[in-house]
Amino acid sequence: MTIDYAKRATKTPETETDAARQVVTEMLAAIEARGEEAVRDYARSLDRWTGEIVVTPEEIARRTKDIPERVKADIAFAAGQVRRFAEAQRDSVQDFSVELVPGLVTGQKLVPCNVAGCYVPTGRYAHIASAYMSVATAKAAGVPTVVACSTPFRGEGIHPYVLYAMQVAGADVIMTLGGVQAIAAMAFGLFTGKPADIIVGPGNKFVAEAKRMLFGRVGIDVFAGPSEVGIIADETADPALVASDLVGQAEHGHESPAWLFTTSRALADDVIARMPALIDALPPTARDAAAAAWRDYGEVVVCGSREEIVAVSDRYASEHLEVHAADLDWWLAQLSNYGSLFLGEETTVAFGDKTSGPNHILPTKYAARYSAGLSVHKFLRPLTWQRMDRAACKTIAQATARISRLEGMEAHARTADHRLAKYFPGHGLDLGEAVTA
Repeated sequence: MTIDYAKRATKTPETETDAARQVVTEMLAAIEARGEEAVRDYARSLDRWTGEIVVTPEEIARRTKDIPERVKADIAFAAGQVRRFAEAQRDSVQDFSVELVPGLVTGQKLVPCNVAGCYVPTGRYAHIASAYMSVATAKAAGVPTVVACSTPFRGEGIHPYVLYAMQVAGADVIMTLGGVQAIAAMAFGLFTGKPADIIVGPGNKFVAEAKRMLFGRVGIDVFAGPSEVGIIADETADPALVASDLVGQAEHGHESPAWLFTTSRALADDVIARMPALIDALPPTARDAAAAAWRDYGEVVVCGSREEIVAVSDRYASEHLEVHAADLDWWLAQLSNYGSLFLGEETTVAFGDKTSGPNHILPTKYAARYSAGLSVHKFLRPLTWQRMDRAACKTIAQATARISRLEGMEAHARTADHRLAKYFPGHGLDLGEAVTA
């Protein structure tokens, strides 16, 4: 493989994981031991929040009453897009039953989780879109109780726009909590008495680590850590748009990787040259984040062919992957590891982040190699069932008894024996050689 690095990252998505793990371990232990008291202590020390944790309907109405109508309309439009896409996902799977042998009917029943916890980050920015991405999708899946948490914004309560988005999306309970303490509160059922069956939503390295550590005790969507973008570009790409899209995702935070994979060294150099000016033109908060992200995590890889780009891109498994290249259908057919794919310069990650419809809660840290982003499927359990008559029982029991004994599991075999003896006394069927050891 003939690849060259026009810019090499000095850090990787795993660089800061160990430090986060130690902090999260201590916090989860404290919260499990001291419950709501520990959560309130962390809310006070980390977020300067001493108000009520559960937001009442009256407080929601008070904090959202002055939101401009255009803002409400935009949020409602975007939430509707996400809901419609999620409903289409729900319609793509269904309950079914099938008769596998005469008299044996088996089936699948799709049952939603009972309680979903949805985390909406509001640190550097007010992530309005994360509210409807998680909550509306859970509701489209039919989850009865959705608990949504978001950080106090700049020392106040939940940002009014985020609060409105949660409400529009259908959250049943809203809590003013951020970070690890929010994830723990939802997992342990603090303040609600309803422990979450699954916790979803993006977040920083601490939130991602908390979800990872609690996985098993609760379900999670994906390991959604600091945002990532990969862009594939050939010689036909517009370097101005490529650079703009790299900066557009780098502003997420200091640890947000931005990667460019290209067959054109000229384009690579052009994009690299454009980055400083685009970053410098940002407002202070975004400029600080994007500058650090591009400096530490930015990478530009020059490949010898588009086949090599596919191999490199699949290895990086970008959370978001844009393709600015000719023959988009070829790229769609060949690429396999990404959270969400954006084909052609007409679309961009920001559209998917906010408004298009497919979910923006996506796998990071190479997890797109084995998992997908948030969807209604994450909230649905395809539960199986079976029913049989005695004729089918005769067929299934014989094979079950023999296989069980081959495995050395005599008690399993006898559950089949006893039914055959009851339904077909004196049957004389071959049930295998009994286990004696």
